[in-house]
Amino acid sequence: QVQLVESGGGLVQPGGSLRLSCSASGRFFSINTMGWYRQAPGKQRELVATITNSHRTNYADSVKGRFTISRDNAKNTVYLQMNSLKPEDTAVYFCNAGVRPRLSDLYADDYWGQGTQVTVSS
Repeated sequence: QVQLVESGGGLVQPGGSLRLSCSASGRFFSINTMGWYRQAPGKQRELVATITNSHRTNYADSVKGRFTISRDNAKNTVYLQMNSLKPEDTAVYFCNAGVRPRLSDLYADDYWGQGTQVTVSS
């Protein structure tokens, strides 16, 4: 079983910064793409950013230039540096990972973290 544990959420004023972290633990061979998604009250979960195991990144248009996703493959950890935060960034942020169970497996199982609240308010 694989667990994803997020940290780093909280309350911040508009224009401020936060850094989210998500670490994967358990038994597995490797992690493919990792990413961050968010869900605001009354809205569907949406993509924020993803990063492949070769560090290729993809961002939602709404966060481009403000958020940076990165990962440390040795630590099985993905980060989301969020700068110039806006009230509309308020949401629960979820970590996601595609985990390859064994060397012989050619597929990846999809895992989610429990979510961490980010609130941007003055």
